[in-house]
Amino acid sequence: MNKRAKLTTGILTAVAVGMLGLSFAAEPLYSTFCRITGFGGTTQVAVERPKEVLDRQVRVAFDANVDPAAPLKFKAVQAHVDVKLGETMMVFYEVTNISSEPVKAMATFNVVPHKIGRYFNKIQCFCFVEQTYEPGVTVQIPVVFFVSPDMAKDWQADDVKGITLSYTYYRAAGPQADARREDASLTY
Repeated sequence: MNKRAKLTTGILTAVAVGMLGLSFAAEPLYSTFCRITGFGGTTQVAVERPKEVLDRQVRVAFDANVDPAAPLKFKAVQAHVDVKLGETMMVFYEVTNISSEPVKAMATFNVVPHKIGRYFNKIQCFCFVEQTYEPGVTVQIPVVFFVSPDMAKDWQADDVKGITLSYTYYRAAGPQADARREDASLTY
């Protein structure tokens, strides 16, 4: 092989290896990007309440959805709340296991409009960890949040009067949950 062919082969190999490495890093990089920027309505996690509460209010509406594979009923206890920027608010959702066995579940979440994700902060949420719900039991689960006062400094958020916080519950993945799904698919 001549020198030019070796160089081309080396470059193409490096590009292929680099692309393979980026494919493995894509999901963690994307998740980090969404958490930092609020992209796609990804909310933030806060460890403390803001020190400032503004007079500006927004209405926060609550949405609850369940994946068909999760035998749960899920709803917001109240349809909406009016909250001042910087004010800490606690609301509740209600989940019922409608099956005859324990169900492990995990909730995904976002807010709309998506541009507000960077300002919507949760201090406590059932969505932070996988939950197990006992058969036939109804549980009220809290969400403690605030909308950052920094939203008032963003001219692109001046038109926002309402925010929708949306959750979707999914049956948690894992060997036990996967085995149940396979058993269910074999039953006709």
